[in-house]
This record gives sequence, structure tokens and C-alpha cells, in this order.
Amino acid sequence: MFAIVRTGGKQYRVAAGDKIVVEKLAGAAGDTVTLSDVLFAGDGGESKSTDGLTVSAEIVAQAKADKVTVFKKKRRHNYRRKRGHRQQLTILRIVAIGGKQSGAKKADKADKAEAASAPAAEAAKPAKKAAAPKPEAPAKGGAEAAPDAHVEAPLKAAATKAAPSKAEGAAAAEKPAKKASTKKPAADKGA
Repeated sequence: MFAIVRTGGKQYRVAAGDKIVVEKLAGAAGDTVTLSDVLFAGDGGESKSTDGLTVSAEIVAQAKADKVTVFKKKRRHNYRRKRGHRQQLTILRIVAIGGKQSGAKKADKADKAEAASAPAAEAAKPAKKAAAPKPEAPAKGGAEAAPDAHVEAPLKAAATKAAPSKAEGAAAAEKPAKKASTKKPAADKGA
């Protein structure tokens, strides 16, 4: 019996006892992994139903592929970038094909944990938004501007010029005073 399974974005034709090299899967050597994404199964010349069909595999080793050198160059611009990459791989030995999916499997545990944490994270986000609503900004300039906007500006300026409190006075004493401008005043051209 053989099956075609999909893992890591690629498809593999497997049979019991085969060894395949796939993109990295979580787990240590000796762990059992269940591949539940079975696309096709067959026995001899006949196809079988893939409903609930799984492929059981054992992790033989975690490995890295050969180094790939990525070299970028633009002529006559002194642009050169050299970078290397080693893809992480998992070597699997197919133990059995045809087990019906039952219970939580190791390959599915990570997916279920992510699925469970995603709704919890999404539920927390709206709570933050509800806790801190943003006030609406007043209209800018022109006839639409609120008449109170011009009144608030002098009040703010007066508030900043007021004498600081004792706590603010200590903080102001620590800050160095601003230097006086060393620029000469502009000469009058009209006179």
C-alpha cells in the first residue's frame, strides 16, 4: 500500500518502511509523528478512500541540508552581498499507513495549541481597544474650526508660563538652562 502525503508544502509518495527527508518537524529523534494530510492512497492498481486516513512515521534524525550560497551583484555599482543558507530538515521512517485518526497526535498538538491560543489572543485585543478609546480630533482651520479652539490656545500658553510646583521645580533645577542665542539680529533693510 502507498500514500501521497503533504508536509512542509511538498508532496511525498510513501510506503511502509520508506525513509523520506522533509522540512523540519518538531520533535526529537525516536519520536513518533502522525501525518494526517493524506491526499491519495492506493493498493496495487486500486485507489482507497482517504477519509480519516493517517500515516505514522518515526523521526530518525534532525539534520541540515548542504549550504546554499546566495550572491547578489550589481555591475559597476560596487554592490556585492554574499549570504549562506542551510535548510533544516527532518528524516522520517514511515512506520505504517492506514491508521484511522484518533486522539491527539504529536504533529496535530502544535496546530491545536496555536488554534487555541489564537482565539485567546484575539479576545484580548478587543479588550485593549475598549479600554482606551481615542478622543476625536477637532476640525482643522477654516470655517469648520470650532470657535473654542482659539480660546484654548492662550490658556495653554499661560499655563506653561505659570510657576512650576515644588516637585516640578526640583526637576527643572536638574535640567541645564538653555543657552542664549549667539546669532546677530538682522539689519533693517528699509531704514
